[in-house]
Amino acid sequence: MTKSLKQLAITAIAVGSLAGYSCKKDTTGGNPPDVITGESVWKTDQEALATANAAFPPWQRLSSSFSFLLESTSEHTISFEGADDADGPLVSQLKTDVNNWYPTKIFNYLYVSIGEANRTIGKADSSSAGNNLSQSSIDLARARAKFIRAQGYAYLVNLWGEVPLILTSTPSSAEQTSRKSIDEVYTQIVKDFTEAEAALPGYDVIRSNPSKGAANALLARAYLAWASKPLSQTEVAAIAGGKSDPAAAAWDAAKLQKAVEYADKVINSGNYRLEDNFESNFGVPAENKSPEHIFTIHHDGDGLGDAQGNHQTHCPFTFRFDLYQDNHIGPADVSLVNRFPDNDKRKHYSLFTKLYNQDEPVASPATKATDYKEYDYIFPVTSPRIGKFVHRNAKLTDVAPGSEAAQPNNMNRIEIRYAEVLLIKAEALLQLGKATEAAQVINQLRRRAGVSEYSTITQDHLEKEWYLELYFEQRHWSNLVRWRKLVNTILTDVPEFEYYKDDYSSVESIAAKFGPESDGTAGSVKTNYPFFAKVHKHLRSKTQNISGKFYRFPIPKGLSGNDLGIAQNPGY
Repeated sequence: MTKSLKQLAITAIAVGSLAGYSCKKDTTGGNPPDVITGESVWKTDQEALATANAAFPPWQRLSSSFSFLLESTSEHTISFEGADDADGPLVSQLKTDVNNWYPTKIFNYLYVSIGEANRTIGKADSSSAGNNLSQSSIDLARARAKFIRAQGYAYLVNLWGEVPLILTSTPSSAEQTSRKSIDEVYTQIVKDFTEAEAALPGYDVIRSNPSKGAANALLARAYLAWASKPLSQTEVAAIAGGKSDPAAAAWDAAKLQKAVEYADKVINSGNYRLEDNFESNFGVPAENKSPEHIFTIHHDGDGLGDAQGNHQTHCPFTFRFDLYQDNHIGPADVSLVNRFPDNDKRKHYSLFTKLYNQDEPVASPATKATDYKEYDYIFPVTSPRIGKFVHRNAKLTDVAPGSEAAQPNNMNRIEIRYAEVLLIKAEALLQLGKATEAAQVINQLRRRAGVSEYSTITQDHLEKEWYLELYFEQRHWSNLVRWRKLVNTILTDVPEFEYYKDDYSSVESIAAKFGPESDGTAGSVKTNYPFFAKVHKHLRSKTQNISGKFYRFPIPKGLSGNDLGIAQNPGY
């Protein structure tokens, strides 16, 4: 007998540590409410908001998981989180299956969140104000729950297509296993976001609290995706076994106009703007201060009441200044640096090839004392590193000796920022035939980046701007799917990479071309030959394994390894 999604949610909550989600303070005043996951009756405003908060901690578990699933299923990222048969490397080689931990984790914990949101909505709908429970708190709790339920379904429909649409805390067996059409799911997403927006505050300084601005921004994103007429199960089945993309999208003009409308609500609110400096978006100092952040996932870090720290800080820069070990996730090729023009101010923050070791000396033998040298993250030693989520000023003395990579993981994940709203609007305008108007929107990003502006734009211009602005912010796979270019991008771009060449096929071939590995004597350069051979293997695997089925991910098993009873996606 299969375990229902409701049962799965209950099990996951029972075994998980779901601590308070967002707030060091709450906008309603006073101390932050706790998370309530039991079936208690609301007696106070604090209890109502605490029940709503239970829908948010599951998202803390997913911040770095989105990186591994969405970035590695593309041309530009490689994962070495373990041996090649481990979950991250399997995704990187496009060998993802129903047992892989990353789709399993994301799919199941999104439904855990939805289950808690449904419980909150049900309790809100049956509650009445009185004594210490105000109607405004009931309405806010319901709005927060509808917001995060909509966001959960937005990811589910994007990554898995037709999915069960569960809207109560007591769903029937059929509701738990029957896949609803993409239009039905998006209709519910829009309904939830719209109803949430009506009761949410216009702006919240704590960006991990839902607000009208966040609901409108995510409505713009949802309408853009829906406007592309996402592939149905039947359409995916037609391409699942082949190496061709489907026909270009026949865009829905009415939904594109809705994307513009909701983007304009964010833009015209006056609550958000681009940072003057691109790099000011990133790092702990930007949290709840950046005018560009619209909605974030809060992280306190491992062992600090967090369901799971944001390991995006650790995984791209796993071993810091030890260049001869493999980072868990990183750029697929040195040539990716050249996608950024030299004068683009986003280049040296998105991808870096050099970094100065400014750590203070430490006494513990478990950590490496600084040498104050500049390190090169390029061949013949290693590969470039993703820079946005690295704590550049984090010192080894700030963390416990021997800790993972000495990279604090208390950095909030940026779910959506103002720059993406501009890109959404520009893309919708372009598809509506308003290329000149779209260029004016894009030029706001280009001016900040210090690169030349456009008088008009093409689809190629737009796609490049998405890539450069949001590099490694987990939008690339979704963009390629929306543009119907996932298969061709891998088949076209990857064979042009430096590390795809036969020269990198083995330690022996690399040594034959570039000389023997150094013996480590003074002045010599040690080369991580096995690293480059593994990169080569993954790149070849990407081109060998890519097919149309990767327009979706496999319906996974439950967290306990049980079959969820949901019909599988084509090709898996």
